[in-house]
Parts: sequence; structure tokens; C-alpha cells
Amino acid sequence: MYRAGWMDCHTPEELSGVGMTSQRTRNRMVERLMAAGIRQPRVLEALAEAPRHLFLDEALAHRAYEDTSLPLGLGQTLSQPWVVARMSELIVQAAPERVLEIGTGSGYQTLILARLVARVWSVERIAALQNRARQRLARLGAGNVRLRHADGGLGWPQAAPFDAILLTACASQLPQALLEQLKDGGVLIAPLADSDGRQWLTRVRRRGQAFDHQRLEEVRFVPLLEGVIR
Repeated sequence: MYRAGWMDCHTPEELSGVGMTSQRTRNRMVERLMAAGIRQPRVLEALAEAPRHLFLDEALAHRAYEDTSLPLGLGQTLSQPWVVARMSELIVQAAPERVLEIGTGSGYQTLILARLVARVWSVERIAALQNRARQRLARLGAGNVRLRHADGGLGWPQAAPFDAILLTACASQLPQALLEQLKDGGVLIAPLADSDGRQWLTRVRRRGQAFDHQRLEEVRFVPLLEGVIR
């Protein structure tokens, strides 16, 4: 398994933080995640090590390890740690080597995936977010990640098929392109909206040309939008 060389790219002080961004605070976050039902050891280890405070504006860094979503600007949010942990846990259960992420955002979920799977492709429609994520991931040594500025609904056909696909934005209907890029037997994890507008974390498994849906927990995400912003 690839392990990004975080300690080679940041000083211990930057990675560990101080006060509300310290390793002790991060460990308490992980304890809360365990109490909330997250059990996968590799996921818990990745979240304990990942410097979430480096993926936020400095003014919000002291809140990085609260179990809440936080604004990134441009109408986007950094998902709460429980959601990141739960989605990562579902990905790990599929034992994938090649994962496509739709919605790079800050790059935090991307970094967690980079600690858990061999190769990650991630697509972001907002250029400013993608550029910031690229810089953060490069500084943190995530060399097994490839990034693209594009419409997420189109996926990354040149790199398909994928063992798993993760959507970090809510769709009312899954884009056909993403379903086609999922390999037979692969899984897609996404928040999907029902007819009442409620969002459900959903696991979709491909079986030939059929796609089995399993509804899991209720969640709240920004919508999956078409097009790109340069």
C-alpha cells in the first residue's frame, strides 16, 4: 500500500499543530468517531494522522477537529469528519486499488483516500479549489493522486474502469458516464436525493449492466452541478 510521505514535506509543528490543532485534539476527534460507530482501523489511523487544519483558512483552523462541516468559500464545504470517515470506511470495505473521486474540494477527503488505496483520480469543477488542493496535496507528498479540472459528472473516461467511485456532492440521479466507468463488481458511494429532497448516503454495486442500490444514513451535501468554473 502506498503511504504518502507527510513527514518529508512538512515540519512536525505544521503537521501536529498547537492548541486546538494539536495531535491531542486530533486524537479526541478519533475517539468521538469510534464512539459514533467508525471501526475500520486504517480509516481511524488515516484521520488521526491527517492534518485537517491545513485544509482550512487560518481563521477556521482552530475548529478543524470539531465534528462539523466548515466553509471553504465559493459555496463549498469541508465535510464533517464523521462523514469523511464513513465514506472512507465504505470505500475500504470494497478493497479497491483504483478510486475515482468526484469533487476534490479542499483535498482533505482525497488525502484520506491516498492513505487507503493504491491510486486516486480526483475531479474538481472549480479551478480555484482544484489549484489549492493540488498545492496542499503536493506539500503533503500525496504522489499517488492525479487531479483534473473538469465537469465531475463526466468522470475520467481515459483512466476508467475504476474499482470504486466516490461522490462528494449530492445527485438526484447518478450521471450515466460514472456508472459506465465503474467496473463490473465495483462500488459507487454517493449521497443521493429522494423525491422529498432528503439526502441518503447510498452504496451502488455494479453487476453487469445492473446496479444495486443500498440506502444507508441520511446526510447533507452540496449539490452536484454541471460545467466548470475557471
